[in-house]
Amino acid sequence: MQTSSDRILTTHVGSLPRPDDLIALLSAKDRGEAYDEDAFDACVRESVDAVVARQVAAGLDLVSDGEMSKISYSTYLKDRLNGFGGVATEKRAATDLVDFLDFARSLVERGGTERSLSGPACDGPLSVRDDGPLEKDLANFAAACTAHKPTGGFLTACSPGVVSVFLQNQYYPDHDAYLEALAAILKLEYEAVVASGAVLQLDCPDLAMGRHVVHGKKSIEEFRAIAARHIEVLNAATADIAPDRMRIHLCWGNYEGPHHHDIPLARILDLVYRARPQAISMEGANPRHEHEWEVFEELPLPDDRLIVPGVIDSTSNFIEHPRLIAQRIGRYTDLVGRERVIAGSDCGFATFAQRPAVDPEIAWAKLATLVEGAQIASDRLWR
Repeated sequence: MQTSSDRILTTHVGSLPRPDDLIALLSAKDRGEAYDEDAFDACVRESVDAVVARQVAAGLDLVSDGEMSKISYSTYLKDRLNGFGGVATEKRAATDLVDFLDFARSLVERGGTERSLSGPACDGPLSVRDDGPLEKDLANFAAACTAHKPTGGFLTACSPGVVSVFLQNQYYPDHDAYLEALAAILKLEYEAVVASGAVLQLDCPDLAMGRHVVHGKKSIEEFRAIAARHIEVLNAATADIAPDRMRIHLCWGNYEGPHHHDIPLARILDLVYRARPQAISMEGANPRHEHEWEVFEELPLPDDRLIVPGVIDSTSNFIEHPRLIAQRIGRYTDLVGRERVIAGSDCGFATFAQRPAVDPEIAWAKLATLVEGAQIASDRLWR
């Protein structure tokens, strides 16, 4: 994990807008339609190179491949593993949207969230079908970083817990067995990412969003027990990776909804501290979670950890003023120290490839102002 002793570094959560030709190929692949595999590989390779170059040109320090090869951060496994031939039957819906059904319908119609979680399901034993996609991802990102020389690079990977949210279990005897099967396979992916030289970001919306999407009828304590088990499994899967080569991302759902059923950060942060990754990435810019910088007064950041708070919102087309970004950064540095804060975004800017919540060019403008705001904060903190 790259850190700095003289300025605030900048990053984001991983996904970035894909070009239209790549979206068309990803969509065809996702629907099971015929597509030109060589053209797909070439398009992904060119898109990764371009997106790394654009991040570096924007002044971002810690860059990703933009998740160019993936239709979604959480469901890409269905194309890489055997065992996902089923169709989800359990009805799941975000409880905040259920409270406002007219709004929910309009949000779905304009592509602001998934229509349902009724996608593929696990209906057989999990095994690796093809190592090729992962190997290509690693090679594409390594080549782009060599060409464009960012300060540092990270790649995202889904956690066992978030896979269980989006790819329901219809085969394993219980949730725990499903988690362990996923972890055994994902362990190989995690170690391959780190061996390639990239920092591993573990996407864990299950620890936050999981509460109001899957476990809304459970008590807080019941949900905490589930989250604790998810972290335990994640720690086992990453046991052979140094903590400073990993970051963990929390998310309450990257959609513009009321979010009034989001579990407070204060109710899960002590559990997150048990996870092995050194850096904790979380939402800190949207209206539901901006106030939660205060939590670090109640639950001080352990000495060996860093935080990557979101200081730009990933669901709003407002371009934050750089001075507001600097103010947000300052709230965190005042509590945990300037060397332990990296400025980031709330979530990805293209969580699902086809339906970015933020206009692609506005997303890039927001990232540019993130860099500008971090410079203002740095000038204040190191003057």
